[in-house]
Amino acid sequence: MTTVLGRRSLNRATLERQLLLERSPLPVPDAVEHLVGVQAQTPHTWYVGLWSRLADFDADAVGALLERRELVRLALMRSTLHLVTPSDLAALRPWIQPVLDRDLYRNQLHGKPIADVDVPAVVAAARAALADGALTNKQLGDILAPHWPDTPPGTLVYAVRNQLPLVQVPPRGVWGRSGAIAHTSAEAWLGDAPTPPVDPARIIRRYLAAFGPASIRDMQTWSGLTKLREVVDPMRPELLTFHDEQGVELFDLPDASRPDEATPASPRFLYDFDNALLSFADRSRIVTEAHTRSFQRRGVIPQAVLVDGFTAGDWVVERGDDGTATLTIRPLEEPFADADVAELIEEGSSLLRFLAPDAPARRVEIGAPAHPA
Repeated sequence: MTTVLGRRSLNRATLERQLLLERSPLPVPDAVEHLVGVQAQTPHTWYVGLWSRLADFDADAVGALLERRELVRLALMRSTLHLVTPSDLAALRPWIQPVLDRDLYRNQLHGKPIADVDVPAVVAAARAALADGALTNKQLGDILAPHWPDTPPGTLVYAVRNQLPLVQVPPRGVWGRSGAIAHTSAEAWLGDAPTPPVDPARIIRRYLAAFGPASIRDMQTWSGLTKLREVVDPMRPELLTFHDEQGVELFDLPDASRPDEATPASPRFLYDFDNALLSFADRSRIVTEAHTRSFQRRGVIPQAVLVDGFTAGDWVVERGDDGTATLTIRPLEEPFADADVAELIEEGSSLLRFLAPDAPARRVEIGAPAHPA
């Protein structure tokens, strides 16, 4: 008989593998590889995701890794920008390429104008242009447009972004700094390195180590790929199988930890595009109905607060005219329990010291429910 894993059991397993149950001592590149990349759609909010997961986290050191080309940001899973190591760029990008192909040719804005274009020729021209240095989208579009005058420059650039691995170069994404969005090719940025053979089974094992136990639909949601049952079914002899409370089949690694559902989970602050929230077809192992309703009402992704492992509130940092930094933590629909408030303020105070070290004063406040029940 197949074991049923309840919501809390899945929650604790996921938190541990996401390094959210206890902060990890892993070096940043090792942690990024364990997590199979960190979604880095925004220039800086993803630093909070690493701060919440790693002990003694140093954002400046992470920025230095970007500048030293030991970490890179480019389009990967779900055709979204991810922070990865160069070795994972080489391992993951060819596997994910069908997602990017589909996105290009079915894209509402770019699919039709790119349909009859010689895309390999566009990519070859872009590769040559980028060999001389990073370019903004406008700069690259201006170079390509004279050769394909009947195609919008933005569409040409989008085709290059989907067909050629483009690294978003520093200072964009470096902690405490900013800069124009500029890209160059991975080969120009990292050198012409051999591409390892695509190994889907290995990637699925890595996903389970960071997100499991998980269903095939979860794997497809995380990656953006389809037909992953064709990969997973031959792996059954090496995997354990469970069911969730709805009867959905879940897969896991035999030696993976699945903590007791009663394991304590301290408050954690997640960022807006945290993969712990976005990488499951069924997000209920972490995401509450109140969180989902909040998103639907506001139309923006809230920066979530986890209490007892589940989304229970959101948070925002604001600066006053005098430089004072205030972190406001708002419950979603019901006030926080008294027993949780002290831990929330303690964790929030640490986060505020990280985000606003230069503030002359810092405050953590518990706000009113965002959407009172």
